[in-house]
Amino acid sequence: MALLRLITTHNRTGLRLTDLHRMSEIEKPTVHRILQGLLGEGMLRQDVNSKRYFLGAAMYEMGLAAAPRLAVRDVCHPYLRILAEQTGDTVFLIERSKFDGVCMDRAEGSFPIKALVLDVGRRRPLTVGGGSLAILSALSEPEVQRICAINDARSKERFPRYSAEELQRDLIDARTRGYVIKDALEIPGVRTVAVPIRQTDGTPAGAISVTAIAARLDHNRSALVAGYISDAVAQIEAELSGRGTPA
Repeated sequence: MALLRLITTHNRTGLRLTDLHRMSEIEKPTVHRILQGLLGEGMLRQDVNSKRYFLGAAMYEMGLAAAPRLAVRDVCHPYLRILAEQTGDTVFLIERSKFDGVCMDRAEGSFPIKALVLDVGRRRPLTVGGGSLAILSALSEPEVQRICAINDARSKERFPRYSAEELQRDLIDARTRGYVIKDALEIPGVRTVAVPIRQTDGTPAGAISVTAIAARLDHNRSALVAGYISDAVAQIEAELSGRGTPA
């Protein structure tokens, strides 16, 4: 599962055997043996030229069978398209997967400079990124502290300048404001505005974020974009409530 998660996160570029050995800290012969088994089952494929591993067709087939009774992505997708048209920017749907935030869908607007900070399927610690922070802001304080404690080492390793104190300030700001405004940690000059999607019991079902170059998301336009997202989220929440609780 560790190897599959790593390949899922880097599926756009793929990973080599040496990459997987280094990133997973699993012995190289063990990694090679597992990869060969996954290849044989169609769970992975390997590019003959680069020798990089990618997810295989069997993963897609299993994913179809494992689709939840009510997929938040299916409800949100039309609204992502509308938001992309309204803002001209890139719109993302983020959902929680244990201690990570996973990009489940995205839609691209017409503005020529794209802020494609996430590929669909990519996961990051739930303490990183505007959409993930929006989800965190909608969780109870004990759950937030549990997630932060577990993700602390992972976050420090990748983003050493993003302190626990700054994270707490971001969460307080998000709860006060009702939405997240956050500069991207990975790409300088990129900013995100995000709003959580809540289930009927108040817990987050996910978050929608709009990402653009920072010059396009100053204070005034960020508030405008947050209003667009909030309007879409209100309709999504009503639709989810009418369909039943997501599986």
